[in-house]
Amino acid sequence: MSDIKAALITGGTKGIGFSIAESFLANNIKLCITGRTQESIDKALQKLNHHEDLLGIVADVRDKESMSSLINSMHAKFGRLDYLIANAGIGHFASIEDLTYEQWDEVIDINLTGVFNTIKPAINYLKDSKGYIITIASLAGTNFFAGGAAYNASKFGLVGFTQAIMLDLRKHGIKTSTIMPGSVSTYFNNRVPSEMDAWKIQPEDIAQICLDLIKMPANVLPSKVEVRPTQPPSKK
Repeated sequence: MSDIKAALITGGTKGIGFSIAESFLANNIKLCITGRTQESIDKALQKLNHHEDLLGIVADVRDKESMSSLINSMHAKFGRLDYLIANAGIGHFASIEDLTYEQWDEVIDINLTGVFNTIKPAINYLKDSKGYIITIASLAGTNFFAGGAAYNASKFGLVGFTQAIMLDLRKHGIKTSTIMPGSVSTYFNNRVPSEMDAWKIQPEDIAQICLDLIKMPANVLPSKVEVRPTQPPSKK
């Protein structure tokens, strides 16, 4: 097996996922990124200069057969899977009175079930490489708020899921961590970052945390990382 590592990043076409992709490529890690449309994949590949060690695949994490096929395709191309970054996510925010069944299903299916669908078919490959799984959760996975019923449920569930599989998989030499960011300057929920977001955590900050995690000594496992902006605006 080659010494050059390979990683999968779901939701890797923009925001946090894209910054992780840039950082991994800069550290000589072969990479597969996923996005929900061919247009988003094409734009990301262009920004990443169509790197020869880069694969972009359109995928919906809600589709377990598609995710299994994707994992196998990636492994066939690179011959290994070392790092799996489950980053794909969505948010619908509304009171339970206004939250629709469709919105609930979409948030839970992408943010929680989608992570299961991504990790499950990758386990044997990660056993072979003594790999690392990182899920991108949120401080919303421990701090509930009004209007966050679906999002809170998905992220509370994701934190619990990640911690449980950490215990399941560490006997195989697989490390598992969840990163729980506070406010991050991203395109989440179709928001466009601006100078007003300078106080927030930046996507490249989360990418640096991912790099720091995978470079930890073999006997060290930070299983849960909470990260907040240093100086958020004061509330008046």
